[in-house]
Amino acid sequence: MTPYEQLTERFRRIGLIGDTLGVLEWDTATMLPQGSAPVRGEQTATLSVLRHELLTHGDVGALLDAAGDGNGDHDAWTAANLREMRGAYARATAVPPDLVEAEARAVSACEMTWRTARAQDDFELLRPFLEEVLRLTRERGQAVGAALGLDPYDALLDEFEPGGRARRIDALFDDLAGFLPDFVAAALERQAARPAPVAPKGPFPLDRQRALGVRLMEVIGFDFTRGRLDVSAHPFCGGAAGDVRITTRYDEADFLSALMGVLHETGHAMYELGLPERWRHQPVGVARGMGVHESQSMIVELQVCRGREFMAFAAPLMRDAFDGRGPVWEAENLYRLATVVAPGFIRVDADEATYPAHVILRYRLERALVAGDLRLADLPGAWAEGMQDLLGLTPPDDRLGCLQDIHWPGGLWGYFPTYVLGAMTAAQLFDAATRADPGLRPAIARGDFLPLMRWLRANVHEKGSLLSSEELVTQATGRPLDPAVFEAHLKARYLD
Repeated sequence: MTPYEQLTERFRRIGLIGDTLGVLEWDTATMLPQGSAPVRGEQTATLSVLRHELLTHGDVGALLDAAGDGNGDHDAWTAANLREMRGAYARATAVPPDLVEAEARAVSACEMTWRTARAQDDFELLRPFLEEVLRLTRERGQAVGAALGLDPYDALLDEFEPGGRARRIDALFDDLAGFLPDFVAAALERQAARPAPVAPKGPFPLDRQRALGVRLMEVIGFDFTRGRLDVSAHPFCGGAAGDVRITTRYDEADFLSALMGVLHETGHAMYELGLPERWRHQPVGVARGMGVHESQSMIVELQVCRGREFMAFAAPLMRDAFDGRGPVWEAENLYRLATVVAPGFIRVDADEATYPAHVILRYRLERALVAGDLRLADLPGAWAEGMQDLLGLTPPDDRLGCLQDIHWPGGLWGYFPTYVLGAMTAAQLFDAATRADPGLRPAIARGDFLPLMRWLRANVHEKGSLLSSEELVTQATGRPLDPAVFEAHLKARYLD
């Protein structure tokens, strides 16, 4: 085999190990017995080390040198695949194997402890485990940063948002923090001037909630022969290439929250299922960063499924699912329920007007924690203070505060900013899609997602990691990412 062919085989094996880890992580979150956590920790640590060894073996660097840059083949995909291989190799060789293994073990233990600590509202139970994860995260950030010429936080951010830098995000988030207070106040004022929407009364049986979610997943285009829906403490999309696992959490008193969680994760899943099969298990065939990934979930949930057109289609299905009667089940009432502005404590339950504030808080705190400017022991107090500053709320306990997210226990430091980048990207992509196809919104009102998914397949999903995030957005929409499009969407929905 040529050097490039040897590399593709090596990365295929690396990708398959990643798939196996993805399914094990899904199992950990959905059905792993508590007493089996140490065994799972051994499994994930061993696979993580094997994957790391395959990527950092001494011959990989020589093969990359021998393969050249791919441009001589006049094949943009091959050149991009080699570019992504080099980036993965540079990042991996910066991290010693013992750190990879220690981090995998620490994360496994921390995640399982988080589930108990969150349920019991006991931050002190979690703290020593999270201290270890943070210590190892700092080591990784320092090691990768030294290799790539980045500061530790940018090195962590780059893993989830390739090319993303804190300086840019600081400016963006400072602008948003300036825009949001007046906008949210105006939205609340306008909302208060109208009769409040009425929530249908439960209980809403969990089996019926699941059946409704499955029905709407099928409408969007989810392929249940290549994926499934389950329950976990924190909704997520995971699994493997061609085997996508999504989860939600149910509340018998509120069907809309779980349903929107299902639709959100379905957007992630449709991206995963739409990636180019020709490049499966190659670096160029994976999703282009979490900002783009989050945009796909937010297009489905926020741009579409919380919109009037979708509610016109879905309201009868919701009514029939729960044997509903009366005006509370009419499309306009359900639309207004789905777009209520209500500052609250929980990020995953937040409305889209206040959601960016939740992300800004987490971003600022994790930057301070990684830099050592904030002690983990002081996190609950700093969280409460930040919530008060950004949303005018003080959490009554840590379960509604710093214990609510799995990201930090799961080792995902540098991930949070991608949510707001995703919201901005979603607004710009959906704006471009509706301009390109004026029939797209009427199709959604009929329950036809094919025009939207066809546009997303061509402009986002099938691109994999061929382009940078900036190039992808510019090519798909005709301009770089522009915060004004996101702000215009918010104003149109909540102020017009």
